[in-house]
Amino acid sequence: MSSQSIQSQGASAPSSFIIKTGISLKPSYYHEVLDTRPNLGFFEVHAENYLSQGGPARHYLQKIRELYACTIHGVGLSIGGEMPLNKQHLHRVTQLVNDIQPEFFSEHLAWSTHGNTFLNDLLPVAYNKVSLNRVCDHIDQLQTALKRRILIENPSTYFEYKHCDRSETDFIREMVHRTGCGLLLDVNNVEVSCFNHQTDPYVYINEFPSNAVGQIHLAGHTIDNNPIVPLKIDSHDEPVSPGVWDLYRHTLATIGDRPTLIERDGNLPALTELLAEALHADTIRAAVKQGNEDE
Repeated sequence: MSSQSIQSQGASAPSSFIIKTGISLKPSYYHEVLDTRPNLGFFEVHAENYLSQGGPARHYLQKIRELYACTIHGVGLSIGGEMPLNKQHLHRVTQLVNDIQPEFFSEHLAWSTHGNTFLNDLLPVAYNKVSLNRVCDHIDQLQTALKRRILIENPSTYFEYKHCDRSETDFIREMVHRTGCGLLLDVNNVEVSCFNHQTDPYVYINEFPSNAVGQIHLAGHTIDNNPIVPLKIDSHDEPVSPGVWDLYRHTLATIGDRPTLIERDGNLPALTELLAEALHADTIRAAVKQGNEDE
C-alpha cells in the first residue's frame, strides 16, 4: 500500500464523507470501532502495548487492521540513548511491524534508558556531533532491522543542554541527510518546546526540513503555571488547542498536505469527540489545499 493510500482508506459506512485524518487506537475503543466502523483514515498504536505474540490487544489490533490502515509509533527504543539498542526489544518491534505491516513506523528523537534502567519519559538529546553520530547509528540499525524507512519525531523539550553546537532543526536536517529517514512532525511538540524556550514556533516550522515529513501529529497540552518558569507540558490528555490548530494551518500551507493523526493518551473522551477533531483537521486540510490551488 502506498503512503498516499493512508489518506483515503477507511471502513465502509453510510456517510458519503470519509475522514482522512487518523486517531490513536486505545483499548476502550476496540468494541465500538468494530461495531460501528467509523469513517476514518487510519489508526495509530504505540508499539510497546502490542509486543506480546498473543492476548486481547494483539487480537483486536489484527481485527481492526483488516478494516483500516494503521501506523505504529514506538516509544521505547531510546534512539538518542548512550547505550546500544536493546536487541530483544528491537526483535519484538520487528516482529510486530512484520505482522501488522503498518503504513509507517515512527520513533522519537529522544532517550529513555540509562544503564539497566528504563525511564518513563522521553528525554532530549544534546544537539552536537557526538549525539548526531549516535542517533544516526541507531537509526541505521533500526531501518536495517525493519527493512524500511522509518519516521523520527521532533521532541517536546523543557530544557536545553549547554554543550550544543547546532540548532534542533539543523540537527534533524543532518540526521535525515545521513540516514535517509523520514520525519514525523509533531506540531504540538513545536508549540510546547517553543513556548518553553521562548522562541517562535512559526520560524521553527519554516526552518524544518519539510521534504522529509511523512506524517503529522496533533495533540493537546497542559500548562504548568509555575510563577517562576511557566511551562507547557506535552500531556496528550486535552483536545488540540486553538494555537496548535493555527500552527497546523501554517504548517500545511508551508509544507503541503500530509497524513495527520489526532494523538490522545489520557483523559480519553468518547470516540465521537476524537472523530470530531479528526474531521476538523480534514476541514483545515481541505481549506488549505483549496487556498493553495486558488493561488
